[in-house]
Amino acid sequence: MVTSKFLSPKNDVAFRKIFGSEKHKDILIHFINDVLNLKGSDKVEKVTFLSTIQDPDIAYKKESIVDVLCTDQYGKQIIVEMQVSPQKGFEKRAQYYASKAYSRQLNSGQELGARYQDLKAVIFIAITDYVIFPDKKDYLSNHVILDAKTYERDLKDFSFTFIELPKFNISCIEGLSSIIEKWCYFFKHAPSTSEEDLKKLIGSDLVIQRAYEALNRFNWSEKELFTYEQEIKRIMDNQAVEDYMKQKARQEGREEGIRIGEEKGIRIGEEKGIRIGEENGKLERNVEIAKTMLKEGDSVDKIIRVTGLSRADIQKIK
Repeated sequence: MVTSKFLSPKNDVAFRKIFGSEKHKDILIHFINDVLNLKGSDKVEKVTFLSTIQDPDIAYKKESIVDVLCTDQYGKQIIVEMQVSPQKGFEKRAQYYASKAYSRQLNSGQELGARYQDLKAVIFIAITDYVIFPDKKDYLSNHVILDAKTYERDLKDFSFTFIELPKFNISCIEGLSSIIEKWCYFFKHAPSTSEEDLKKLIGSDLVIQRAYEALNRFNWSEKELFTYEQEIKRIMDNQAVEDYMKQKARQEGREEGIRIGEEKGIRIGEEKGIRIGEENGKLERNVEIAKTMLKEGDSVDKIIRVTGLSRADIQKIK
């Protein structure tokens, strides 16, 4: 078995090493500018890392921690999140993260009324290994707050960008035509990238080369590799538990279905038995009535009207 030279950037440990460390700030800055297509004075020139813990009281939960949280030279807060395991309502979680980062800018000891005007924008960037918006065709989507009538962007402090990797279908390096496509290829195919492919991929984009170098397992210490592998194990264990619970739920569902089916079958059988019994009883009564009417000399037509029996039934009784 051949071990890949490059690790997976989708792994939380690798992702934070590349995009959440002082050593690789230039990669993070380049990535943000590329994904958001920032130009001129809007470009991020420098970043300062902040604590990724959104709520210290529940910091033991993954839901309260983001992968990367930083500010740019203007004080705008930028969250960069890698999400591998499908999570229902992740778009709501994104809004929660953004709102927490926004509100944390105000300290409790400050005069709130005087400080609201100083709140800085929050930008949320997510790379997901599953589809969040099934009705959207494009792998890259940008979301902002707009006036419902004029489509003017009066509320400018929140923006959300999602990269849905399953929707990115370019697997040939020659087919890549933009830097954002190169980043998507990096996230999706880094472990299977060969040295020859890497040369074609890099071109003049040296920061992509730096990102691959950060993923080179030979540049990782034994402790870092162990942590990386433990993260893989954690994900596999969680997936195994989830699969078991789904299988158990399906089995319980089947058993419940069988039980309900049996109960329904018994009920239907009982109802059918009662109905057949009633019909047989009614038939027997009509036969007795027909016999009596025949003895009294009543016509066959009259007997048919009274009993509902057929002419053939009455002939048999005769």
